[in-house]
Amino acid sequence: MANIIDGKKLSLKLRDECAKRVIDLKNAGIEPRLDVVIVGDDPASHQYVNSRLKDCEDIGLLSITHVLDAGIEQRELTELLDKLSSDSEVHGILLQMPLPKHMDQDEVLSHISPEKDVDGLTVLNAGALFSGREGFAPCTPSSIMHLIKSTGVPIKGKNAVVVGRSIVVGKPAAMLLLAEHATVTVCHSRTVDLKAHLQNADIVVAAVGVANLIKGDMLKPGAIVIDAGINRVDGKTVGDVEFDSAERIAGYISPVPGGVGPVTRKILLSNTLTAAERANGRR
Repeated sequence: MANIIDGKKLSLKLRDECAKRVIDLKNAGIEPRLDVVIVGDDPASHQYVNSRLKDCEDIGLLSITHVLDAGIEQRELTELLDKLSSDSEVHGILLQMPLPKHMDQDEVLSHISPEKDVDGLTVLNAGALFSGREGFAPCTPSSIMHLIKSTGVPIKGKNAVVVGRSIVVGKPAAMLLLAEHATVTVCHSRTVDLKAHLQNADIVVAAVGVANLIKGDMLKPGAIVIDAGINRVDGKTVGDVEFDSAERIAGYISPVPGGVGPVTRKILLSNTLTAAERANGRR
């Protein structure tokens, strides 16, 4: 049976580390601050933002929310982002997605300073990740790497398969694994014979959004399996990996829920504090 990678336990450790960093910054006269921008009244988006605000409050991180009407012109949103990007008291900017359909997402994101793009969504931060320069990777791929490293198994030289090629999870996860010297294969919905690729994988990252796609008999015995999928099946949240069968084959496995998700939330806090530290010459 696989060792379960407990994301909730790892997130508590990250929370404590972040809380200490907040104290260190405040002792140096620096008030770390995250500004959250949300457009419209989508209940799920507001629930997501409220949970992030609670995370900030939990560690003493100042967070300010800007709620804009769904019918505003794109120019009003970009003007706000320009203002926050130039405000030295703001260290992190989180723009809640999705945006209203009449807005150009890429154009809007370009108005967020890369140094404050703590969600790692701007093109400049994507380029930094691709070229190995300093920047912010998206929070979910960063969480995936945190879970892999928590096993203590070296990544260098391992065969890794990422199932999914989205710009916010699959592709960044592949780049982060390459940066740790893994040999990386990216699979997707058009991959022929997914099982053949997975059976050679020491590390599997599932991020394709298809419930229970990966079965235990598709895995290499002892593999590290990180499930970043979130799917609703019969009223329950399940991942892209069929947990029960995979648990019998894998060496380590992250559950859904309780794996990637809790750590992802704390990565956002950590990135904001990193931005504050960099802005003040403390990192």
